[in-house]
Amino acid sequence: MNAPICDFVRSYAARQALRLHMPGHKGRGPLGMETLDITEIPGADSLYEASGVIRESEENASRLFGCPTLYSTEGSSLCIRAMLHLALLHAKAQGRRPLIVAGRNAHKTFLSAAALLDLDVVWLNPAPGDSYLSCSITPDRLDALLNRLNEPPAAVYLTSPDYLGNTVDVAAIAEVCHRRDVLLLVDNAHGAYLRFLNPSRHPIDLGADICCDSAHKTLPVLTGGAYLHLSPSAPQLCFDQVRTALALFGSTSPSYLILQSLDAANVALGDGYRDSLARFTAEVDVLKARLIEKGWQLQGNEPLKLTLRAKPRGYTGTELAQALEDHNIVCEFADPDFLVLMLTPEVGSDGLARLETALNALLVRPTIQDEPPAFHAATRVLSIREAALSPCETLPVERCLGRILAAATVGCPPAVPILVCGERIDEHALACFRYYGIETCTVVRE
Repeated sequence: MNAPICDFVRSYAARQALRLHMPGHKGRGPLGMETLDITEIPGADSLYEASGVIRESEENASRLFGCPTLYSTEGSSLCIRAMLHLALLHAKAQGRRPLIVAGRNAHKTFLSAAALLDLDVVWLNPAPGDSYLSCSITPDRLDALLNRLNEPPAAVYLTSPDYLGNTVDVAAIAEVCHRRDVLLLVDNAHGAYLRFLNPSRHPIDLGADICCDSAHKTLPVLTGGAYLHLSPSAPQLCFDQVRTALALFGSTSPSYLILQSLDAANVALGDGYRDSLARFTAEVDVLKARLIEKGWQLQGNEPLKLTLRAKPRGYTGTELAQALEDHNIVCEFADPDFLVLMLTPEVGSDGLARLETALNALLVRPTIQDEPPAFHAATRVLSIREAALSPCETLPVERCLGRILAAATVGCPPAVPILVCGERIDEHALACFRYYGIETCTVVRE
């Protein structure tokens, strides 16, 4: 496996050319990597019209993932918008309405894409006991919902793995979708490494038609590096339009630092990565078993995510996060109920041991009994597009009762909206905002 983007950029840097092109630092600066930061000079190719070194690198990635794979330097957010656009084009070609059935725990980028593309959304809501970050979607639940619709949707959109490490049965859900001639789109932002397990648990290998991975979340890639994958069996229109779909939403100035990172990752992933991943996931399994023996309660079934239920140990998730900070261990995410830790082989055996020592040093306290607010379906007043593109104002949550949400009120992480644009803020929504520490809402101006 070669790294053509890296080779080109390093060769260019070695030339010490007078750079009378962008970027403005001209290859010099305090960060040290400026010499490798370039733009679309001759020979560097162009991301959305790739025919040279970028195309060659993407073909390397495609061989690794076993399907046509394209790069994003703007994370899975760009890929989500592109795959929804492809679903919209496919729907139009079939004379269908732009209707998407989606798991409610979708990333807020899904909402911005729905607003921009004017998609109609039918939600698959969380099951009883789910966190707002999760949505237990089963083939039977999906089949029942599709039976209730008057027409087939353009696509079904799922998030798997979700932020807490729960995965859905992609293979069985794909069977339901394909039996009805419906595309299956999967936000696999947290699961790029699933391709390299034995056997693969990657959504494309399980039957998804289009899928995005945030390479930077679980692979050795710089922040912003991502993949858009197409199943070989996806409609031909998707292959014809995929670069146009990415270009529609993407920056015309993609980062060549991120492109080099994606390029270099191909070499790393083809050079013993499967074996190191297998060894490390086995170590993680042992750690999880030992934590369970010590009384910790875990959430989710994703191999490289360790999600702890905090309250049974007498802590909130944010308190656990602070306790680990005191040991110079920084978590991915914490809320009142959960602590999320993202693991990769780069953590190593020593890192796992250090984490286990820190967790087991915490005293067990009386269980915290209060539960998070149960999911409650709010009343939809406006479409996502109407609400998101309306004049708006930001107010303290206590002044928002009865108002219509205009923008997703949640930070990143986890970027999963509690309420959807266009829904009315009721007492239950206010209780959720209070519980999760949300102090302001952006609402449609009256």
